[in-house]
Amino acid sequence: MYKVFVNDCPIILTDNKKNTTNFNAVNFESIQVDEIVAQIFQNRLEGIFLLCENLSASWQQFKSYFISQKAAGGKVLNSNSEVLFIYRFNKWDLPKGKLEKGESISECAIREVEEECGITNLQILKPLGTTYHIYKEKGNTILKTTYWFLMSTDYSGKLTPQIKEGIEQVVFKNEAEIDKALENTYENIKLLF
Repeated sequence: MYKVFVNDCPIILTDNKKNTTNFNAVNFESIQVDEIVAQIFQNRLEGIFLLCENLSASWQQFKSYFISQKAAGGKVLNSNSEVLFIYRFNKWDLPKGKLEKGESISECAIREVEEECGITNLQILKPLGTTYHIYKEKGNTILKTTYWFLMSTDYSGKLTPQIKEGIEQVVFKNEAEIDKALENTYENIKLLF
C-alpha cells in the first residue's frame, strides 16, 4: 500500500480490496491521476482509495505523472526520550530536507537534522519508514519521497533553528507535548508516531 498526501488529503493505492476508509474505492485503471490530484488541490475531493490489480506497476505509472524529489529526515530522541520538533509554516514538523547529489539517504538525514536544528552527535538507530506528498513549486507538480530514520543524541547544547529555511523554533517535546504538537502537524508526520 502507498499513501500519498496532497494538502493532507490521502490518495491510497492498494491491492487489498478491503476499504477501511470513508473514501470511494475506485479502480486505478479507470482514473486519470492528474485529474484526481487537481481535484484535491481545488478542495473538490478529500481523498480517494485506488484499487490496483498490480500494485507495483500502478505505483510506477502513478509516479510517472510527477517530478520526483527525494528527501530524508529524522525523528530524534534525546536521553530523556523526548522528540525533536521544528516549527515552520505555522505547523510542528520533524526535520528533513532534500537529498544532495552524491549523498546517501542516511547522510542526507543526518545533515538535514544538523542544519535545521543546530544539533550534533546524531546516531541512526533504525529506518522508520517512507512518506509521500505532492506539492506544487514553480509551476511543477512534485512527488516528494521522504525517508525517515529513528535517531538518538546525547546533545545538550543550545538548539538553533535554521531561519533561512523558515524554521522559527526547535524544541524537544515530552509525551504530553508531543500529543499536543500532533494536533497541529501534517498527516504524513502522524504516520511516524
